[in-house]
Amino acid sequence: MLPADGSLLRIFVGESDKYEKQPLYEWIVTQARAQGLAGATVLRGLMGFGANTRVIHSFKIERLSEDLPMIVELVDTTDKLETFLSFVEQHIHSGLLATMEKVHVRLYRGDKSTAL
Repeated sequence: MLPADGSLLRIFVGESDKYEKQPLYEWIVTQARAQGLAGATVLRGLMGFGANTRVIHSFKIERLSEDLPMIVELVDTTDKLETFLSFVEQHIHSGLLATMEKVHVRLYRGDKSTAL
């Protein structure tokens, strides 16, 4: 059960960022699942730049970028997300931007046949 007052953690990484040869966004989602967070979604950006590069990466037919922005969104309680973010910070020392905001969870319902 997820309480109505939760938080949304967004972690911004590059598509080519890795953690031990695994795409960083995959590692983050895998770790979130292992730590029992309520949910995670990865979004692929069409265009962006960040702290590590001033080059604008974009998805265009003439030039397909290999390092598009990736956003990992995680929803759970503030305490669980703060703990998770501390865990991520211990393992990833550069190339991250993280934001957190309060959210009001209106509905969180899983299929009972697939629930843990």
